[in-house]
Amino acid sequence: MAAEKQIVVLKDAPALAQAAAEMVMQCAADAIARRGRFIIALSGGSTPEAAYQIIHGNFSARGDWSKWFIFLGDERAVPADDPRSNLGMATRTMLHGLPIAPEQIFAVQTQLPPAEAAADYEKRIKDFFGYAEPRFDLILLGLGDDGHTASLFPGLPARHEQSKLVTFSPPGTLPPPVDRITFTFPLINLARKVVFLMAGEKKKAVVRQLLATQVNPDLIPAANVHPVDGELIYMMDQAAHG
Repeated sequence: MAAEKQIVVLKDAPALAQAAAEMVMQCAADAIARRGRFIIALSGGSTPEAAYQIIHGNFSARGDWSKWFIFLGDERAVPADDPRSNLGMATRTMLHGLPIAPEQIFAVQTQLPPAEAAADYEKRIKDFFGYAEPRFDLILLGLGDDGHTASLFPGLPARHEQSKLVTFSPPGTLPPPVDRITFTFPLINLARKVVFLMAGEKKKAVVRQLLATQVNPDLIPAANVHPVDGELIYMMDQAAHG
């Protein structure tokens, strides 16, 4: 049975970033205590970026980094040193200087054509989990002004993918105009915890649609996120909540 959504509203964007950083660290501690490792899928976007900076600045001495395993919920088909790269952003803000071995970070092979990169990433996820269900401890997500999450855009086929864990997508209507590699909803919905991070008044209209009693998941793809046996949390600032 799908989890009930939880809504957490913080005063402003800095308070949201701080709360998100604390949530990630607590989730890591809980996962390591229970299962001996923490498996997270990071998101791009300005709100996660601020949270990553806080993790690096305030919590770097407190993390059991040897037990973290880091994936990307979606990635742009650009090199890691490109400013548009989600891994590049996470490396600049959080991962640099932390005692995390290269084999603990699962980068998308963006030098491959997008379809091949998606198939390769799915294989690596399956290999990592082995015979176990590919269940992430935490997946961080953002929400686009058009209702997309990860790189699952309205009007594009990837949002309907049901048989693959990872797929590829051409650009959506929002920048940057590059191909994407993305987790699919079947993989996202296996997670133990999924957390949306949403900030700013520009998000208010789409947040209202996402949280509505009746929402069209084709128009607002983020509405397809409903973990089958996990937590779903919407964290936002007051401006996004309205």
